[in-house]
Amino acid sequence: MTDLAARARTLLDLHTSPDVLVLANVWDVVSATTVAATPGVAALATASHSIAATFGYPDGENIPLDLHLDMVARIVAAVDLPVSMDLEAGYGDAGATARRAIEAGVVGGNLEDQMKPLDEAVAAVEAVLAAGREAGIDFVLNARTDAVVRAGDTPRAQVLDEVVRRGRAFLAAGAPVVFVPGLVDREEIRTVAAAFGPQRLTVISVPGVSLPTRELQELGVARVSTGPFTQRVALTALQDAAAAVVGGGTLPAGTRALN
Repeated sequence: MTDLAARARTLLDLHTSPDVLVLANVWDVVSATTVAATPGVAALATASHSIAATFGYPDGENIPLDLHLDMVARIVAAVDLPVSMDLEAGYGDAGATARRAIEAGVVGGNLEDQMKPLDEAVAAVEAVLAAGREAGIDFVLNARTDAVVRAGDTPRAQVLDEVVRRGRAFLAAGAPVVFVPGLVDREEIRTVAAAFGPQRLTVISVPGVSLPTRELQELGVARVSTGPFTQRVALTALQDAAAAVVGGGTLPAGTRALN
């Protein structure tokens, strides 16, 4: 088994374990090495929003794919853990983008459906998984549905029905897990997790809103990620420290040399 295939298998096993997989998303080499050195961290995931922001681009495939992949490749090279990449919506060709990500050493990834017609979304999922098979790995696709974040004023029962319809279609196509950003309510998480089956649901941890990860594990969630919020935590600490110094104070006591 190649190193890449072994990393992919490790990442898949982490998703199917009864213990919830928690991924604090990273955006550059120093954030990746800092998170990787944290006790208990077994894998890394990149955040496309955060990588784009690092280079001054707004979220949503505005950062050039070459630049995005270059940063991801640098992250992969800097750590010994499996790395999952946020592929966004696939940059117009989900299969080709996945192949390039795998060439960079990535063994898993998110793929947004953007509420496209379901047959198109399923075809994109299949293309990514096919790219993994061509490379000889079990690519760990975290198939994302935007049914909640794009719901608007649609009745909640209809929204959850669409989440389940799309999620089951992605699972049937071979995706091991389905990511539902915006899903934070306890009972809604319980309902969707039950509809997908054990260790099939991924959610995002939203500051001040989401349930604790240990409770999400009890509800049957497979994976919890943090998206752009870890970068926002870091930037909040940076701005607070800058304000303290500019305001006549000092940098925070207990600051660690992590770089």
